[in-house]
Amino acid sequence: MYDNYKVVVNTAAGRRRYMQYLIPYIVSSEIVDRYDIWINTHDVADIEFFNQVAAKFPVVNLVWQPDGVVNGNASINAFYKSCVEPETIYFKLDDDIVWMEPGLIEKMVSFRVDNPQYFVVSPLVINNSLSTYLLQVENKIRLDKYYQASSSHPVLWKSGYFAKELHQWFIERYLNTGKWNTLHIGKKEMGMTRFSINAILWFGDEMRKFDGVVPGDDEEFMSCIYPTKHGMSNAWNGDAIVAHFAFFTQREQLDKWHILERYGEVCCKNFSNSDKMRGYYDAVQDAMTYVRRNEAELTQRKSPYRSVPAKITWRCRIKEYLPEAVRELLLIRYDLKRQGGFIVE
Repeated sequence: MYDNYKVVVNTAAGRRRYMQYLIPYIVSSEIVDRYDIWINTHDVADIEFFNQVAAKFPVVNLVWQPDGVVNGNASINAFYKSCVEPETIYFKLDDDIVWMEPGLIEKMVSFRVDNPQYFVVSPLVINNSLSTYLLQVENKIRLDKYYQASSSHPVLWKSGYFAKELHQWFIERYLNTGKWNTLHIGKKEMGMTRFSINAILWFGDEMRKFDGVVPGDDEEFMSCIYPTKHGMSNAWNGDAIVAHFAFFTQREQLDKWHILERYGEVCCKNFSNSDKMRGYYDAVQDAMTYVRRNEAELTQRKSPYRSVPAKITWRCRIKEYLPEAVRELLLIRYDLKRQGGFIVE
């Protein structure tokens, strides 16, 4: 509870390789009343991991897809219908939020209460196109040229090479030195624009006005359509920071550079500084170990959900037949005409 509001965190799950770092932050927060893990996956090993986590932490509540079908992002919308409890603040976090500044949840819930006029609020997200834009215009990061504000920017959102540089910049200059708070930029209001909803908070009472029915693309609806139609705006709390691992356009390259493992090292080190946090982290790692040891048997189980045949685009079909060297060349096309990197030291 916080200021007479129930606090519910939720995550559309999921991938255990990311959530092993996210979960300790959430279950350790004293103001979180419930952590809803939305089971939106066919991966039975991941599902067993969530079962193990729920058995260890009473605050964790597994939520099953209401329609009994999982189809990637397209099946997430149905979960919002349960996010309409009165006097409740919801904090939705992507499953690949891999670092939070200390006290992040408490800070964001306080910001939510103090700013009821906005539809959704978000922390400053490392590896979020518009958050990067804010860092640029606030002179917190120097890029090789000016990049425009766009949620699907071909570099700030799409490029795995840019994401690699951004994460390395953040880890080496701010996490490893403990100076992440020097990136704080204060409150920033936004309106009538789409942004990636990697970490957003809303009031259950506001969601209740439309019964949690989120049509079409939930990101477009939550960040742009609904607030625009109702004369509302959204806001960043630029004095609270989280790190988001990757968009699907970036993941292949970031895995090659082992960026996730670097965040894992940072989290493990930070959690080890507190007996309380170490206990939460160790419990999650026990669940990871259990799944790893039993993965062969787990993969033989059937998914509890109906599936929707995946649509394979002609681009994907062509890519399957391209040699590795050609695929690598396509991935670095944004670097071919530049000298040096995206971030200027």
